[in-house]
Amino acid sequence: MRITVVGSTGILVHGLLAAVLLASTGAAADVTLSIRSESSQSLPSRVHLRDASGKAVQPPALPFWRDHFVCDGSTSLQLAPGEYSFEIERGPEYSAATGSFTVRSDAPLMLTNSLRRIADLAAEGWWSGDLHVHRAPDQIELLMRAEDLHIAPVITWWNKNSPTQPLPANPLVRFDNNRFYHLTGGEDERDGGALLYFNLREPFDITRGQRFYPHSLAYAQEIRKQPGAWIDLEKPFWWDFPAWIAAGVGDSVGLANNHQQRSGMYDGEAWGKPRNTNDFPSPRGNGLWSEHIYHQLLNCGIRIPPSAGSASGVLPNPVGYNRVYVQVDGELTWQKWWDGLRAGRCFVSNGPLLRCRANGKLPGHIFRSGERIDLDLDLLLASRDPVEAIEVIHNGKVLRTIPVQPSAGTERLRIRDVRFDQSGWFLVRAKANVPRTHRFASTGPFYLEIDGRPQFISKSAAKFFLDWTRERMAGIQLKDPAQKEAVLRYDRLAESFWQQRVSKATAD
Repeated sequence: MRITVVGSTGILVHGLLAAVLLASTGAAADVTLSIRSESSQSLPSRVHLRDASGKAVQPPALPFWRDHFVCDGSTSLQLAPGEYSFEIERGPEYSAATGSFTVRSDAPLMLTNSLRRIADLAAEGWWSGDLHVHRAPDQIELLMRAEDLHIAPVITWWNKNSPTQPLPANPLVRFDNNRFYHLTGGEDERDGGALLYFNLREPFDITRGQRFYPHSLAYAQEIRKQPGAWIDLEKPFWWDFPAWIAAGVGDSVGLANNHQQRSGMYDGEAWGKPRNTNDFPSPRGNGLWSEHIYHQLLNCGIRIPPSAGSASGVLPNPVGYNRVYVQVDGELTWQKWWDGLRAGRCFVSNGPLLRCRANGKLPGHIFRSGERIDLDLDLLLASRDPVEAIEVIHNGKVLRTIPVQPSAGTERLRIRDVRFDQSGWFLVRAKANVPRTHRFASTGPFYLEIDGRPQFISKSAAKFFLDWTRERMAGIQLKDPAQKEAVLRYDRLAESFWQQRVSKATAD
């Protein structure tokens, strides 16, 4: 909606945007922004406000990152005369407000927007988390409220950067009854990729790490010994990914990761295995490459849940753009959320909200049968963006595609009589029609064990990771023979692991 305000006595326009103009003096104008819920309650939200040149407006006293700021539902701005446009969002469970307005000299302006809730996943027992947050600890509570986010392990140490201020004796903070953040999150990001570390008693010293040395597993295996430690494999295409899997250090895999961004894609694999752009073309190719690698991992009989992270504070995303929802029974606690993620009762998303039960069971469930398995899938879908289709993916291949009609609210879908004749896994994916970026949702995998046959292990998938490991070994660039040997020792163990997977294959 566009509102142009003229005169000095004020006007009021009803709808998503209301503008009231009052008399004043001075060149710049006072602009008051108010964001309300459907019940007229103040609603913490994220605001993308741009002037006529497209430059983002940065208020001096509010958390700002790249192209947006957050507020507690009401804020006052000093804006120069001119044309402005805005987008207002509050995570994926609310509608968005967009529009433009004109600021006149000496004329205060009040803008009121209402956001409508399109889904309430917490009421269904689904709780959202972002596993890659690089924002200042003193901003976290407002950021989480503005994105309606419930779980955030905050990264306070990263490579050679230690915490900038002393951490509290109890680094776990609970607020608003059901929101939690933890202040000992860490990241080791070097040439082999990035590992994220959570739930530690205190930061771990990785400051001696160089580009190739020591191997990322040298730190990971020490951190793994800490009770309760959680290690997230931040992206599946990092060079060290096959070695991490072989060593068994990972608790989750970043499927909805920070190369997938609100405004577009980070179109490359950085310190990772490059994709074939013919098979995975831009702009969505990097995201589809992440999915492909994760599916190959599942095809090797390795069961590990997907996760999500936005890297707000490093890359352009808002906090919570990529998020993982976890089903928790009863009251939310920090520990129950992580237990649910470990069990695979989750879905990842950067847009569509896709909840799935198969014969009443949540993702992570293992279906066992002496013969084929027939399932009914019950889905709940809500999305601000149009969804092209829902796909049932079995052992890496699309088993069934269901077109989706546009809907203004939550849509209930039932997929009947989905038949599985082969052990392995399946998941359900929703693909949004947003050409500039890879916007999607994916459930965690369900698992299938049929007729007591061996676990499904694809020979081609295992060889995919074996060849990858050997390519990685050939690319280690260390002049010091002792350092190179120390690094290659981990990769030789990974090579042996993947050779064994190839030999144990039960399918091509």
